Parts: sequence; C-alpha cells; structure tokens
Amino acid sequence: MSSFNKFFLIFAVALALSACSKPAKWSSDEELARVQYRAAGPAKLTLFTMINNRSGAGAHSALMINASQRVIWDPAGTFHHPAIPERHDVLFGINPQVADVYTRYHARQTFHVVVQELEVSPEVAEMALGLVKGHGNVADAQCALTTSRILQQLPGFESIKVGWYPKALAEQFAAFEGVTERRLYEYDDANLAAYDPSKIKLN
Repeated sequence: MSSFNKFFLIFAVALALSACSKPAKWSSDEELARVQYRAAGPAKLTLFTMINNRSGAGAHSALMINASQRVIWDPAGTFHHPAIPERHDVLFGINPQVADVYTRYHARQTFHVVVQELEVSPEVAEMALGLVKGHGNVADAQCALTTSRILQQLPGFESIKVGWYPKALAEQFAAFEGVTERRLYEYDDANLAAYDPSKIKLN
C-alpha cells in the first residue's frame, strides 16, 4: 500500500471514529409537535455560510428549509438551546426569532454570515426536509460535504459538486437563477463560545 493510500485510510478511519463518538440529539415527538412552524410565503431553501473575516475562508455551512415546516439543517454545528428541539443535526421550530438568534450566534467580530435564499417548488422543499431528517448525525468538519450531497439529490440541483469547502458550496449555490444574497456582520464578542443564547427571549 502506498503512503498516500495509508494516509487516506487513516484519515477515513479517524472520520468514522469521530462520527461514532459525537453525541446525538433526539428530542421527543411531543417537543417537535409543540414548536412546529412554517414561514408564510413560498417554499424556500436558505444556505448559510459562515466566513472568517480575517482569512476569507468558509467556516461552516447550514441549510434552512421552509417546507411543510421550517427547520435548519446544522451539520456538526455548535448551536444548541434547550428551548429549540433537535434531532441529530436538524433544529426544529424555526420561527423568525429563532432564525434571527441562530444567524446572530454565528456573526461575530471574526466571522460574518452569507445568507442565500432561493424559492423552490413545495415538492423540492419537502424532499430536502425528508433528506435532512433522515440523514443522521454528522461528524465534525463535514458540514459542506453533507450539505452539498443533500442538495445534489434535489431536482434542479444535480449540478452541485459534492465537496468539503463551505465557500465553494456558496459560490455554486449563487449561480442558480433567482438566488438572493445578503451578508450579516456584527462586531461584538469575537469568541463564539462566549455567546449565551439562553439570554435571548424566544417567545
């Protein structure tokens, strides 16, 4: 076996082990039913990309889906709140206040958030919802990999190339006709871990 193949094998095993060791979240059916929310308006996919303000590199990918209900697919994400139910890496009950808290949690002195929205058919949105709900727990550093893989399975998104880099995924998403984009900058604490979402009133 070549040294490259050995390295790749060790890397793959490490990823598999990290996937097994990451604790899974599993909120009850009752919790999910209690917070279920669908945003008014058309079915929509919203890609969040967190960008390092110093290096310009992508740091995280997440996908908000407005289908029969609105959720955020937050693979290997750090955002958690006791009032926001989660199953594996899917956050439920994403009303406007929760969506705002989620976005601002990631916008810091050292990071900004690119928010890209695209209207899709109800069928495509519902398919995306089913894919994220059925995916399971995601290992660290695989946010863009799993998000791009999910998008590629949707009708009309077959051109998406599966890859590891959040910024590259955002650039691909931007190429679809109808995408709108905005960027959220905030300049409070540079330490993401210092943010305390429990201080935010959710209702």
